[in-house]
Amino acid sequence: MKRILPALLVLWVIGSAGCDRADNVREPGRAHASLWPAARGGDPIDRDIEKRISELMSQMSVEEKVAQTIQGDINSLTPQDVRTYRLGSVLNGGNSAPNRDVKAPASEWLKLADAFYDASMDTTGGRLAIPVLWGTDAVHGHNNIVGATVFPHNIGLGAMRNPELIRRIGEVTATETIVTGQNWTFAPTLAVVRDDRWGRTYEGYSENPEVTASYAGQMVEGIQGSVGTDDFLGKGKLIASAKHFLGDGGTLNGKDQGDNVSSEEHLRDIHAAGYLEAVPAGVQTIMASFNTWQGVKMHGNRSLLQTILKDRMGFNGFVVGDWNGHGQVDGCTVTSCAPAFNAGLDMFMAPDSWKDLYENTVRQVESGEISEARLDDAVRRILRVKFRAGLFEKGRPSDQPGAGDFAMLGSDDHRAVARQAVRESMVLLKNNGGLLPLAPSSTILVAGDGANNLEKQTGGWTLSWQGTGNLRSDFPNGETIWEGLRTAVSAAGGTAVLSEDGTYSIRPDVAIVVFGENPYAEFVGDRENLDYDVPESDGLAILQKLKADGIPTVSVFVSGRPLWVNPELNASDSFVAVWLPGSEGGGVADVLLARADGSVRSDFSGKLSYSWPRTAVQTPLNTGDANYDPLFAYGFGLTYSDQSDLGLLPEESGILASADGNGVWFDDGEFAPAYELQTSGAVSVGRVDREAQEDSRQLTWTGSGSAWVTSDATDYTRESNGDMVIQLDYRIDSAPAGSVELVAGCGDTCEGRVDLMTLFQDSQPGEWYQLSVPLNCLAERGADMSRLVSPFGLRASEAFTVSISRIALEANTGNAICPN
Repeated sequence: MKRILPALLVLWVIGSAGCDRADNVREPGRAHASLWPAARGGDPIDRDIEKRISELMSQMSVEEKVAQTIQGDINSLTPQDVRTYRLGSVLNGGNSAPNRDVKAPASEWLKLADAFYDASMDTTGGRLAIPVLWGTDAVHGHNNIVGATVFPHNIGLGAMRNPELIRRIGEVTATETIVTGQNWTFAPTLAVVRDDRWGRTYEGYSENPEVTASYAGQMVEGIQGSVGTDDFLGKGKLIASAKHFLGDGGTLNGKDQGDNVSSEEHLRDIHAAGYLEAVPAGVQTIMASFNTWQGVKMHGNRSLLQTILKDRMGFNGFVVGDWNGHGQVDGCTVTSCAPAFNAGLDMFMAPDSWKDLYENTVRQVESGEISEARLDDAVRRILRVKFRAGLFEKGRPSDQPGAGDFAMLGSDDHRAVARQAVRESMVLLKNNGGLLPLAPSSTILVAGDGANNLEKQTGGWTLSWQGTGNLRSDFPNGETIWEGLRTAVSAAGGTAVLSEDGTYSIRPDVAIVVFGENPYAEFVGDRENLDYDVPESDGLAILQKLKADGIPTVSVFVSGRPLWVNPELNASDSFVAVWLPGSEGGGVADVLLARADGSVRSDFSGKLSYSWPRTAVQTPLNTGDANYDPLFAYGFGLTYSDQSDLGLLPEESGILASADGNGVWFDDGEFAPAYELQTSGAVSVGRVDREAQEDSRQLTWTGSGSAWVTSDATDYTRESNGDMVIQLDYRIDSAPAGSVELVAGCGDTCEGRVDLMTLFQDSQPGEWYQLSVPLNCLAERGADMSRLVSPFGLRASEAFTVSISRIALEANTGNAICPN
């Protein structure tokens, strides 16, 4: 690949000869300006706009200024709240939507956008009219909206190596987002991912900063337009947000929101590469990251937010926080955080904490804990972006060009762009005997749980946070991989048969098996290793059966990262990585199938933007590493002209038998390593059957007592902030005669409780149920999530019997309860 140096880095290389170097002994987590490129980044300061800002700010009270720095979530506030408190921004988080319905029609989104705008512009009682910003995670298309075009996730786009197409994807995303009235997208993600165990790996374009740098400016300009032209933030354009600043893709062991221990030079050259392009391209907002750098939380790292980003790199837009991320800064809570604001955070993302945070921030300004100068700087930056975007002139969202044109959502032209991205992102890893491309006149069996599954195909951050709970009907403008294959094969006179489990009555000429990871987002996708372990997908069993029958097989692997799949590779004649291709499954057929005359219709052009592991424990694994020895190297990708067969691969994963690791505390009759069941009082424990012999535990109370799942003290703060739930599969064998509580805690002084007596009394004896209780529910009741010793316990006062088959930590899919 041609080497690409970020624009700002070029300036620094040329002009840094006389710069003083930082001291050899450096304070951990503190950046040094002399090590970073100096430039005046982005859209130049406009004197006329600055004059308008000054005039407006001269009329603003402290309360009105603070309100501009607060962003609340639409599930936790109303237009009337914006009218009353004059908030500067709202957002819709991963599971937030009009009327709390993530499947709400596009018209409801536009209606709500108008309502928030009208509230912000209401001048009753002498209020100032300052248009509200609405931020949304349009991260692979306008992915929160039913019917919108859903592009491949960034990991697939990275495999394309096509910056021009990236720009076009940004343009389409902006156009479709304008339709429903939002004016700000939290994209692009510029994480350079260095450990594929991270649950957000698929949000990064590549492990190589050169790819990220080559895309950053193009995506920003696609969304916003080009600085210095009439197109910039004009018709059909949005405000972009580069995220997450800085180092989120390089945390230790790939742990989401963890610690990046890189040197400052590594942080600059690897993790800042995209920002060194996005800032000159005029990105208007940058989102602070959850992670720490050398032990210092990014939301509170003044040396990076202020000294490097704003002062040294010349960023003159504003810095927004991530979801209650300010609450993780030392000395802060989600409702009070002067340290983050003083460090350079300009707008708090305070989804459900906005009201108390607003009131406390006002008090902190009045007391001098936050200076008026710091407040004025933040407000000026926010207003600068609003003026640049023309929000004071554009009017109601529904009155803007393109708004309400719902036919633009998933239009033919937009889908064609997405389909091209699918074609170019596919990577051919194996093609023994030149099996591909397939003759479309053949009889083709299409199998696997991913074949006719748009939920699996689109992945996380699609309609819902985790991308789960979605049906085929939720994608009226989409096409599954099966549907694309069926259409192409039928048009050529062949026969395509769908059989998810791979069985057949008429012997096929060839089989395509589509399988892979199920959807996930953020830390829910964190892993201990890179073993492909989705048994319910059953791809390997299908492949092995077909292979035993002598049927040639093509694997189509759907995933958000490279995974160890040696057994699946061995059972396949051809193997294709399609990543998370989005709504346009027809793009897969374009490449896998030949023309009717046998010629290539579309050749493979995708190249790995991530190294593919040789074992399940070969991580971190990045191009340029010492002793670099992947199974498939960064940049690998076969084409139809390549003549090479892959031999049999070792099938030892490298995982130790004792390795543990996910959020399941109890399942199949056993507790996970490091967890155990302890009881006190009148409680006895036995084993019972649910689906297998003794796969469940039965707890019997004859009087007052408790049963606890215990481990070493564990920090569940990020899981609590991320709306994770304790999920319990239970059966009532004898209804409680007295009180029953679910308890989580770290000792007598740290305990959160919820009452389950009524729920258990209403449960039909002998029937199995599933209960989900949010961790943050227990946190609100007093459990210290930073040091839980028992994440789950039951306490009863009188006789009671319950059987339990599973206890786990899971994503909230919307059915959780917080009993009184």
